[in-house]
Amino acid sequence: MTSPLSKRALLKISALAAIAATAGLVACGKKDAAAPEAASAASEPASVAAAPKEPLKIAFAYVGPVGDAGWTFAHDKARLALEKEYGDKIKTMFVEKVPEGPEAERVIRDLVGQGNTLVFGTTFGYMEPMLKVAADSPNVKFEHATGYKTAPNMRTYDSRTYEGAYLAGVIAGSVSKSGTVGVVGSIPIPEVIRNINAFTLGAQTINPKIKTKVVWVNSWFDPPKETEGAQSLLNQGADVLFQNTDSPAVLQTAEKAGKHAFGWDSDMSAIAPKAHLASAIINWAPYYIKATKDALEGTWATGGVWWGVKEGAIDVVSISDAVSAETKAKVESIKASLKDGSFSVFKGPIVGQDGKEVLAKDVVADDKFLGGINFYVKGVDAKVPSGK
Repeated sequence: MTSPLSKRALLKISALAAIAATAGLVACGKKDAAAPEAASAASEPASVAAAPKEPLKIAFAYVGPVGDAGWTFAHDKARLALEKEYGDKIKTMFVEKVPEGPEAERVIRDLVGQGNTLVFGTTFGYMEPMLKVAADSPNVKFEHATGYKTAPNMRTYDSRTYEGAYLAGVIAGSVSKSGTVGVVGSIPIPEVIRNINAFTLGAQTINPKIKTKVVWVNSWFDPPKETEGAQSLLNQGADVLFQNTDSPAVLQTAEKAGKHAFGWDSDMSAIAPKAHLASAIINWAPYYIKATKDALEGTWATGGVWWGVKEGAIDVVSISDAVSAETKAKVESIKASLKDGSFSVFKGPIVGQDGKEVLAKDVVADDKFLGGINFYVKGVDAKVPSGK
């Protein structure tokens, strides 16, 4: 606000300018006729400074609780990293435990209604609901995790979790004494079947005869069912457990039984340290920072992104002392090869459990192949659920 003193100074200056302008008109005629306008402008208060730009409002819909120690925890950790990166340029919010299906559509519409113009949906089952809301909200940008359908204002992003699963498999194969490992699967979609296969392929690099048992719980987050599934696998002779579920229940079950298991999506080493062999983690922060940068700078465009070890999105961390130095070195070597692109998890020859070749020698699976995997590789002692 202009002070009384400065107002008085402006009026004085204005008066003097007006007198000078009048004198100028007498002396110079029409040539300087615009001078009074300049003088008049000087007598007006300074223009108000432009209002600060509103922060970009970003929302996240989570399928599980932020405290699940796995999938949702990893997403929320990345959200916090996003806030740290951009500060007051953005404002984020989240809704947790949003069921897949009709309820997801209601929640996502509500997030748009609250003024969020960048919305992240963090599970496969949000795909159709997000497409519906995107069609009705052309000025909002939508990001869907693990899906495959896009729209002009909706793109997809995913992490190559199968790379972490493969590395975990290498460790499992080196530790298992029974030659049988087990996987607690969530929902039998290509993403999860792909991870089971990758885990098995990794284990087979150490023990070609290893067998993988599978139990499905048909849920991303259900600790009691995950516990039951883990115990069932132990009862079938598995001495190392892997999972594609979101809680630490599998790891905790292994610890109670004196067996080994892995953390998934986040570092779970502190939860069951005796059983923990390593954690295959996802770091969503690099992608969330990129997507937000796109939105802030006006460069956002539809499409699909799939990041892995190379981009810093996937890693295996907190490898236990129970794992030999030789195996640790092998894991680090594979990670380095994944980073420089010289190694691919799904490279032929790969044979299905029916004995038929699914990928010829030296052929590297492309993303279309990976996105449609609906078979088990040789060594998986289970059946792919009907209709999947």
